[in-house]
Amino acid sequence: MRTITRNVLIGLGVVIVVLVALGALPSYLQSGDPYYVSATPVEGSGPTVNGSALSEQRFPYTTAALESGRSSPYWRGPIGFKESFTHTPFDEFAAFRQRDPRAVNGSVAYVSDDGTRYRVAITRETA
Repeated sequence: MRTITRNVLIGLGVVIVVLVALGALPSYLQSGDPYYVSATPVEGSGPTVNGSALSEQRFPYTTAALESGRSSPYWRGPIGFKESFTHTPFDEFAAFRQRDPRAVNGSVAYVSDDGTRYRVAITRETA
């Protein structure tokens, strides 16, 4: 194998390893206060996002909150680095705004699931 071919293959391998690390590593960063998505049944009527149509893969924080009342924690990373590479509860609420902007008010959304209306909120728990 020629030296230049070997160097190109090694360089390509290093680039692939770095890209994989950038995709996986940020999810392990835990700094600051944790954020949770909580779901509370509420009375009333009004616009809601259809919770039955939410995929567990695309909306893991919201579906976990609908099942158990509260999702697993999400820690924001330092200087906005983590948000560029990982899925966040804020991404889920942005998707809710696209589905029905009337059902979202800041960090609170209203979701209907199995005939129950839920107030779904992103909350930060301080230490």
